[in-house]
Amino acid sequence: MNEITYHREGDYLIPDLYLPKQPEKHIGKYGRLRLHFIKEHKKGLYTELLISVT
Repeated sequence: MNEITYHREGDYLIPDLYLPKQPEKHIGKYGRLRLHFIKEHKKGLYTELLISVT
């Protein structure tokens, strides 16, 4: 069963959320260039990719 733990910051309880560990892959020169472009110009797509762990 997945139990969510929390930590206190001031008057708020913040959930301790972590992404699953992913093996690091070599993406090469053009993969890094595309990643940089997406980070700078397509912030919504970049956020979606981070959330889906892609």
